Amino acid sequence: MLRSKQSLMFSRTIWVNLNHHHYRSLHRKADLERAGPLASLLKSRSVVRFRGPDTVKFLQGLLTNDVRRFGESAGEKNSSSLVTPNLATAAAPPMYAALLSPQGRFLYDLVLYRPTRAEDKLNETGSGPGSDPDEAFELFADVDASVLDELLNTLKRYRLRSKVEIENVGEDFSCWQRYGGNLTKTSSDVEEPEAASVGWGSSVDRTGESASHGNNHGTQWYKDPRLDCLGFRGIFPSNITPPRVEADKETDEKNYILWRVENGVAEGSIEIPKGEAIPLEYNLVGLNAISFDKGCYVGQEFVARTHHRGVIRKRLLPLRFVSSHGEELEQKISPGSQVVDSESGKKIGAITTVVGCRGLGVLRLEEALKRSSALTIQEQEDVKVEATRPDWWPAEWFQEYQQDRAVV
Repeated sequence: MLRSKQSLMFSRTIWVNLNHHHYRSLHRKADLERAGPLASLLKSRSVVRFRGPDTVKFLQGLLTNDVRRFGESAGEKNSSSLVTPNLATAAAPPMYAALLSPQGRFLYDLVLYRPTRAEDKLNETGSGPGSDPDEAFELFADVDASVLDELLNTLKRYRLRSKVEIENVGEDFSCWQRYGGNLTKTSSDVEEPEAASVGWGSSVDRTGESASHGNNHGTQWYKDPRLDCLGFRGIFPSNITPPRVEADKETDEKNYILWRVENGVAEGSIEIPKGEAIPLEYNLVGLNAISFDKGCYVGQEFVARTHHRGVIRKRLLPLRFVSSHGEELEQKISPGSQVVDSESGKKIGAITTVVGCRGLGVLRLEEALKRSSALTIQEQEDVKVEATRPDWWPAEWFQEYQQDRAVV
């Protein structure tokens, strides 16, 4: 598939490729919904490969999520005891996870993928699951490219005698995202199959679909493991454009960043400050990054204690920056700026990410989501801050402030 890009016309605040060198601003999430589904190559992410018999055990002791799921075979997950040849297997979906410091602060995030294995496919005769005695167990992960070397060094320090190879394969593979439009509303498992290839043990024959959605590397589109509203994600060989990416819908990564920010989701070790961020304040539980049943991992004690305390008073929220007249403001706010409740004069949190007139900030919910609150930037009283509660938030996060929400 040719790597060409055509223009997409939008208003202010988002960026869309008009050619290989210039960008045009875009306005807001609504523009992306009308234009989508779009696809972006995520240059901010790199790809790491874990390979070896101790891969699952090694990552299980480090990461916040339950990596043991990747150790299951298609047969173990299949509820039927009968082998059903010429039917597609459901490959393990990707997993979002984080690596924390021993003090429970965020360090790095990873999206883990298990490529298709021989046992997930038909054998040469088509009569049952295949096998490859020389096949090594492996997982891939897309990670923040800006801290790749740090992450690799950290992982290798923890490896000790574990039989696992950790390799940067960012030149061979790239991470992509599909999002916007009515993608999550109209797509189904058939349109976006979670199966990577023809296999055994499922109930629908998706042979043709597998050919159109994946390739012989076992790479394909998966539902984003964090939220349905984020669309689909996958890693693909760097020398191809993934399937289902229309030439006039391939657009700059900044559009994906805006889409994600407006949905209240931070990503990477800059937006989620490395060594400082408290995972639960950055909503990693709601993003399916933390398992409370898996047992011990690095930083687990702090996370469990914070969780069982029951109340998270500060959380990451999507923000909009406007003037006193309601006009959207761009390039007047910097990450790290303090947000102030102008009525009380108290600081209620800080801006963490700025994308045009949109952003993210970790704010005290009680003040941030009151209708009566008038939020401004410290020493920039002409900048008003509007905070919103994302639609995907679980109701229990907001129970203490139900009365305030009722009048918003």
